[in-house]
Amino acid sequence: MGEIDRAAPETTDVLVARSASAVARAAARMLGGAYGRRVVVVAGKGNNGADGRAAAACLRRRGVRVHVIDAAQAPVRLPSCDLVVDAAYGTGFRGEYRAPDPSGAPVLAVDIPSGVNGLTGEAGDEAVWAARTVTFAALKPGLVLYPGAERAGDVSVADIGLDTSGATVFLVEAHDVSGWLPERPADTHKWKSAVWIAAGSPGMTGAAHLCARSAMRAGAGTVRLGIPGSGPDPGAPEVVGRALPAENWGAAVVEDSDRARALIVGPGLARTDATRDSVRRALVDSPLPAIVDADGLYALGGRDEAADVLRRRTGATVLTPHEGEFARLSGHAPGPDRVRDIRDLAAALGATVLLKGSTTVVASPDGDVFITTTGDSRLATAGAGDVLAGVVGALLAQGLDGPRAAAAGAFVHGRAAHLGWRRGLVAGDLVDLLPPAIAGLS
Repeated sequence: MGEIDRAAPETTDVLVARSASAVARAAARMLGGAYGRRVVVVAGKGNNGADGRAAAACLRRRGVRVHVIDAAQAPVRLPSCDLVVDAAYGTGFRGEYRAPDPSGAPVLAVDIPSGVNGLTGEAGDEAVWAARTVTFAALKPGLVLYPGAERAGDVSVADIGLDTSGATVFLVEAHDVSGWLPERPADTHKWKSAVWIAAGSPGMTGAAHLCARSAMRAGAGTVRLGIPGSGPDPGAPEVVGRALPAENWGAAVVEDSDRARALIVGPGLARTDATRDSVRRALVDSPLPAIVDADGLYALGGRDEAADVLRRRTGATVLTPHEGEFARLSGHAPGPDRVRDIRDLAAALGATVLLKGSTTVVASPDGDVFITTTGDSRLATAGAGDVLAGVVGALLAQGLDGPRAAAAGAFVHGRAAHLGWRRGLVAGDLVDLLPPAIAGLS
């Protein structure tokens, strides 16, 4: 955003005036009017403060009684008012900010709540808690990554005439996913979106069954499921079970998947040397786009080993780690700048990386990033990741590329959770909520 600001043909005064108008309009809506209302504006020295002071002038012209307080001299507790406008510090702020007590009034943040890091979402304990944030030109990562997302409240983006067309980080919305999903032609058949899944192990078949069922519910025309060391065990009447040996099963998967359109490897597999060898064999020899999840990620090893395996693939690869699996793959846990860390790993491995979390971040090998915010605490349940792997695999089989399949899968996965119970939702419920979640996209 700093580069975009500097490249703008308009003067700073013009941009401040546009920003101030947007803030004043949002304030008036929050106040439910203007005349006789009382507003306190906390304004800092930089452009953020200039936006706040200009918004104060706009509000005064509408009849609002406005008290502007310099951020550096703000009291511990602000005067009683109907609304506080936080314009103390913007996206470039670093360090700790001790926000004054708003005395019970709601807070409208200008661009980003003061004390929240615009790049990472990090925030000190005493940073601003806003009821609403008006940000300019584009969302900032700190508004969608926690804890900043929680402190921002309801966020709206005001167009102030800046050119953001060069952005490479995108927030996924329902209309995006709806536009990515291909129409099913009248003459289609089940093999045009077929998925082959190598997952599970003796005594650990639940993950495999959840993955297979979710792939079907997300649009796979047919699913072949092989559980190493077990006979045919489809787990659902719509799924076709395949027998796989306990060892050296990679070649068998490749031989049997010639009509499939995507491959899923990993959920519920045992962490053994035999599993490692078979996972690697299946990935290297299969030309299909592939999802690698859970124990499949463990089989890839660390960064250098994984890169060696994945660079020998001809098909696209999507990796779906949680934070612990990400740390094993990359050699370190994801840091505060999650976008940068995920981008770096995706580029190093030549694969799409989906890092699960309260905000899910997907990075392509080319550097594009897709962020989804539909997930919440309901997804913190055993088997939810297995369902996600099935959804992403089904979308790959339907023709989406790796980054969009991953981003759309995470979006739909979160939407399905929102259709379920706030407490007591289990992964099996998620599977059955996938069709209505997809139907509700348009």
